[in-house]
Amino acid sequence: MSNSTHAKNKTILITGGASGIGLGIAQQLGASGHKIIVADMNMDAAEHAAAELGAQGISARALLLDVTNPQQVSSLPDTLLPDTVDVLINNAGIQHVSKLEDFPADKWQQLINIMLVAPAMLTQALLPSMRVKNYGRIINIGSVHSVIASPFKSAYVAAKHGLLGFSKTIALETGDCDVTINTLCPAYVKTPLVEKQIASQAKEHGMSEEDVINKIMLEPMPKKSFIDIDELASSAAFLMDASARNITGQTIVIDGGWTAR
Repeated sequence: MSNSTHAKNKTILITGGASGIGLGIAQQLGASGHKIIVADMNMDAAEHAAAELGAQGISARALLLDVTNPQQVSSLPDTLLPDTVDVLINNAGIQHVSKLEDFPADKWQQLINIMLVAPAMLTQALLPSMRVKNYGRIINIGSVHSVIASPFKSAYVAAKHGLLGFSKTIALETGDCDVTINTLCPAYVKTPLVEKQIASQAKEHGMSEEDVINKIMLEPMPKKSFIDIDELASSAAFLMDASARNITGQTIVIDGGWTAR
């Protein structure tokens, strides 16, 4: 079977890969034999994560990458040599919660740059080599907020909604080769970012953290459960496989039934 028709031993670049969802996906996909490039704007964190993966028998390298730096992004194909990227996982993200009237303009722009502009520019940089190999998978880590909104998250919601339009467009542009682009849209995943949100919301609302989890975060979900990183990693693994070669431009919502209402 040729390299273009199966998902063995792929080189996977994960942005924001040093912690949270990115590192969790790296651990699970790396354990399946894939090579991981841990890309992060914090090189110490990236090196620590790569060493942690290496200690688990995973082939991993650290990469200093500010996804909002056009020069760093455009030079990636040369920077990564001799590696070429088979799978790009656009995971880097931040959050800022504020009503629009108080939302700093530079912070609004920063969220859009990290979670919408960066995935586009990274795809632009890495797509040519995927075409040459006739294999590529672009997997965006979206959010349930790619399909619904919540108050006080205007920049985040706009960026995550925008990813869907971007993905659909690139799906049309890559119909001539074995490259797909899809967006995984989880509800709340228990990460350091979400733990921080729980603590800040508890303080803001004068509630216990348990009440924040049950009455705010999990209340809209029939399943009443945080999404586990293994659900995202397994979905990514499926999308990498030849059996998913015609799944492209899709929004894969993993939300415990939240949007079924």
